[in-house]
Amino acid sequence: MTPPSSPETTAPRGARRPKPWPDKVHAWPYLVRLEMLVATAVMALLTVWSIAVDAPLEEPANPTKTPNPSKAPWYFLGLQELLVYFDPWFAGVVLPGMIIVGLMVIPYLDVNPKGNGYYCFRDRRFAVSTFLFGFLGLWICAILVGTFARGPGWNLYAPGQYWDAHKVVAITNRDLPPLLGVSDPVAGMIVGAVVVLGFLFGIPWLFWRLRRDKSPGLRQLGPVRYWVTAFFFMSMLGVVVKIGLRLGFDVKYVLATPWLNL
Repeated sequence: MTPPSSPETTAPRGARRPKPWPDKVHAWPYLVRLEMLVATAVMALLTVWSIAVDAPLEEPANPTKTPNPSKAPWYFLGLQELLVYFDPWFAGVVLPGMIIVGLMVIPYLDVNPKGNGYYCFRDRRFAVSTFLFGFLGLWICAILVGTFARGPGWNLYAPGQYWDAHKVVAITNRDLPPLLGVSDPVAGMIVGAVVVLGFLFGIPWLFWRLRRDKSPGLRQLGPVRYWVTAFFFMSMLGVVVKIGLRLGFDVKYVLATPWLNL
């Protein structure tokens, strides 16, 4: 069988044949040189930007005058925005802890056969999509909303809308079971527990049963790594669902008990 034509086989006799691309190159000078050029360009851009645009500094701190709204630094505004939708213990302790633990277990969940260094979307569709959804779609959006859309009283304002310091918005907080027509407290706890457990574990279990024999990736992942991945993924997705319930239906708790509120 004749091999396919290549620059080496089709080059005329006596002509200089092009060298094939190497599979591996040294970090110096190929990588380090490119990183140095990019870092120099970014530093030049930041220098020009800092000279041309003044920093948005406010007046000196005044203990007798509390700003409205009181906002955290921009890198904490995502957490401050989550306080609108969750209890402080959940938004300030549980969710950040899950983010840290989730990032720590990623190397133990990765079953990419190519090893480290392969980050293209074709090889890592789920990993790249999940990161973009969690980082850009959730965290960065929460920071942008807290920076540009939260005005006096931490009320939501559309772009260009006047920030009225005297605006009062009445919010009727309600739990999910009464919204579904369940008024009995005990039945409400059961319904809330079924919704939470069904969302966190029921949907992944159904997906596992339907796709386990058809997906090579699930078979390679295995049950333990699958359930750990599914728990963190559904928890991240649950944050988005809870934000939608809060903004659309004023739902405060999905599961409300005398001991624990979720």
